[in-house]
Amino acid sequence: MSKLVTIFGGSGFVGRYIARRMAKEGWRVRVAVRRPNEALFVRPYGVVGQVEPVLANLRDDASVRAAIHGADAVVNCVGILAEAGKNRFDAVQADGAGRVARIAREEGATHLVHLSAIGADADSDSRYAATKAMGEEEVLAAFPSAVILRPSIIFGPEDQFFNRFAAMSRLGPILPVVGADTRFQPVYVDDVAQAAVMGVLGQAKPGIYELGGPEVASFRQLMQRMLDVVRRRRLIVNTPFWIARIMGAVFDGLQTVSLGLFQNGLLTRDQVRNLARDNVVGEGRMGFDTLGIVPTAMGAVLDEYLWPYRSGGQYAEIKESARNLKQD
Repeated sequence: MSKLVTIFGGSGFVGRYIARRMAKEGWRVRVAVRRPNEALFVRPYGVVGQVEPVLANLRDDASVRAAIHGADAVVNCVGILAEAGKNRFDAVQADGAGRVARIAREEGATHLVHLSAIGADADSDSRYAATKAMGEEEVLAAFPSAVILRPSIIFGPEDQFFNRFAAMSRLGPILPVVGADTRFQPVYVDDVAQAAVMGVLGQAKPGIYELGGPEVASFRQLMQRMLDVVRRRRLIVNTPFWIARIMGAVFDGLQTVSLGLFQNGLLTRDQVRNLARDNVVGEGRMGFDTLGIVPTAMGAVLDEYLWPYRSGGQYAEIKESARNLKQD
């Protein structure tokens, strides 16, 4: 019988790419998510019955154990950028990560891959970064042979980075950003998935890998790159950190006083703290070169999914050609 991998968060941005690659490797794939009915789109990644979504809650031992039972390998892609309801940073990124690792070991899984993030630091004033580091510690304590992946900002067709700001560029002549000079090393989602699959297959030695693409650029430069692709002229305005902290506090406060009716998907205080730090691969860290993976450049991918944000959409190039003909 084919081997089985359980992927927590397997219908998410990164998880779906890992699920697709594992199906191509011939593995049975169990996609563990909180809402299986919303993850049915993963089934066509393999033949009938090869890829199946199942119910799992990272905060519950029995739920996690049921999802892992019988699996040869486990991948944990679950993470949050902002807290909401019972999904707190500690519960998901620290306790939840440790729970998956502990139960994976108890259930006899041979390989574990854990998705963390560049900037994970137990001493950070950011709860996101601190709990990422706490999660890594718990994973390694329970499953010392785990492969931990720390990607920089991830881009791809379903991303919430370039897509989000491309949508904002439609709203007016100004594009506000926080931390315009902060440096990032954007990494293509399928490259991260390839690294995860190598961990599942035992082709990557245990340890922590920092994953960044071939280009390092400031937030401002990345936004200009996006604007060039969508063919819009916008003034990129940097929001000072002291103003951003006030904005984050206001939005966080609205979420609190509304008892969660308003979900702060705009800007949180914790995100402001993270935006004050560079998000690039550290010197001497294991990374794509260690794995033998050549990372994909942004220029090879951005045009493929940002074209809907152009004023002419899929017809933008035709309209430009027509204008050139008229001028000739």
